[in-house]
Amino acid sequence: MERQAKQLVMALKPWETLLFPFLFFSVIAAGSHEDPTKRTMEEFSGYVFHPSHSIFSLPPVDKESLQNQIDELSTFSDTPAPSVTRILYTENDVLARRYIKGLMGQAGLSVHEDAVGNIFGRWNGSDPELGAVATGSHIDAIPYSGKYDGVVGVLGALEAINVLKRAGFQPKRSLEVILFTSEEPTRFGISCLGSRLLAGSEALVHVLKESVDDQNTSFFDAARSAGYAISQENLSNVMLKKGSYFAFLELHIEQGPLLEEEGVSIGIVTAIAAPASIKVEFEGNGGHAGAVLMPERNDAGLAAAELALAVEKHVLETGSVDTVGTVGIIVLHPGAINSIPSKSHVEIDTRDIDEKRRDAVIEKIHQSSIEVSRRRGVKLSEFRIVNQDPPAKSEHSIINAMEDVVQQLNLSHKLMISRAYHDSLFMARVSPMGMIFIPCYKGYSHKPEEYASIVDIANGVNVLALTLAKLSLD
Repeated sequence: MERQAKQLVMALKPWETLLFPFLFFSVIAAGSHEDPTKRTMEEFSGYVFHPSHSIFSLPPVDKESLQNQIDELSTFSDTPAPSVTRILYTENDVLARRYIKGLMGQAGLSVHEDAVGNIFGRWNGSDPELGAVATGSHIDAIPYSGKYDGVVGVLGALEAINVLKRAGFQPKRSLEVILFTSEEPTRFGISCLGSRLLAGSEALVHVLKESVDDQNTSFFDAARSAGYAISQENLSNVMLKKGSYFAFLELHIEQGPLLEEEGVSIGIVTAIAAPASIKVEFEGNGGHAGAVLMPERNDAGLAAAELALAVEKHVLETGSVDTVGTVGIIVLHPGAINSIPSKSHVEIDTRDIDEKRRDAVIEKIHQSSIEVSRRRGVKLSEFRIVNQDPPAKSEHSIINAMEDVVQQLNLSHKLMISRAYHDSLFMARVSPMGMIFIPCYKGYSHKPEEYASIVDIANGVNVLALTLAKLSLD
């Protein structure tokens, strides 16, 4: 029986072996559940053998502390509870950043920030020369949103580190938690600002030089007001070389209803659909709503409405559920009920995991814009593609590692696509990437009703912790 026990231990993978002395170990005995084998395993492991247990489990997630941290972070908000509004470089954003840096310090991580405020907390591994394994997300929040989007991926990552430390684990590769600056496009209209720069976007460097918010405050002035000594010249210092990390993982609420509806604990993301944003402007003649007869009108508002319907038509024509399009903004000038719109401004978002298919939709939208302007006698004064990012695929080895972990934790899971984009979309340009989804109530996100149970969050933390441990020993 001792020989069987030794063979079982020899069969453990390196990461399991290193975790073994600190984790509950159990084996489902075949056949007759022989007591000598049970006794041998108990003596070897130092823990009582329970055949019903999974292969191992980490020390428990401190659910109470983690929920308290989520609740406390939500108080750094420009709007009252239960909503959260936390805009880039505002006072509450600065206070929230300070709070996260404090938690990183309490976890024993070495903390530093770059020129735009990406925050890094590192746990040095036994071989710090190797590429680190990184994880993280964002904490900025659009107006009147919820307290879980992004936050779960930051506070959950810190708790994953704490769980591993309580287990006595020592990583080989360093582990790093990243708080990304401004994943939301709220203030300067730029999504994933911090991770785009980390991924080396030279185009963004040029855009930021001209960027101002709705109060005409420049990006650089806003950053300086938050304490970042930033200039146009040092933006390039933020950029990372490809391969700077061995792997990047992100824990996130699904922001959709599938996991909750299907009763599945964990979603393993295989690909992230990439957005393209388009701005369109039409110019007509305008005029009095009563005096100008219908056949003589050149209505820029109706041109915008017709284009909005064309967007829906072109998206549906693909026949793919992975292709989506949204007309999120239509602004009419002069904006009076008794005045025919002389100008219209339209903003369109279209996404797909298939870049060619999405780009074909964009071209059809462009052609429809031209046709609508010609047919309605209005001028197409602008058709501008603001961004056209490629989709990202998760690394197969990371997907496999996550599947291995969820099976060992005895959690239900499914492979799925992320139709919302995340900082992982851009970190995939730096290193192999993977994402972990957990269920959220009715799929709600970006609204005060956004909610994820602490049990589901803890499941995600456990998957993240063990995947980090596994990758750190590769």
